[in-house]
Amino acid sequence: MPPRLLVDYKAFDFSKPLLDLDAIRTVLPQRYEMEQLTAVVHIDSEQGGRIVGYRDVRDDEFWVRGHLPERPLVPGVMLCEMAAQLAAVLEARLDTSTNWETHFRGFAGLEGVKFRRSVVPGDRIVLLGQCGKFARRMSTVFTQGIVNGKLAFEATIHGSVMPRTT
Repeated sequence: MPPRLLVDYKAFDFSKPLLDLDAIRTVLPQRYEMEQLTAVVHIDSEQGGRIVGYRDVRDDEFWVRGHLPERPLVPGVMLCEMAAQLAAVLEARLDTSTNWETHFRGFAGLEGVKFRRSVVPGDRIVLLGQCGKFARRMSTVFTQGIVNGKLAFEATIHGSVMPRTT
């Protein structure tokens, strides 16, 4: 039996994002093919911190042509990147002491990954996150991805503050 969902995502209006792609870019340094969030619809710093976002998967993504050409599937590593970017946005909201113009929340570790169903071009994957441990040096965010109302994957993401340039 799959675990309980981290957040009741159906309570939020996905047509009115809290953060669109331009707002996400102020926090995340990824660009072009590596931008893995379409929007964030909810961030709550209470109860340890929760976030709801989504990613609309297009049929012109760079991996579609070569990742199972007869049946394109979002690579698991891309699902993990989506989760890491969602976690980074949540952690940036929780961390009010860091200058996000000079730093970003980097992907520092991954555990407990389970892929439960396929994600394909045309899907909207709803991404859920809940902060487990928050510290500037190392944080933990539990994440889940939902497609068509069903759990598609889950992962625990670890993140740490990093400078934007060396």
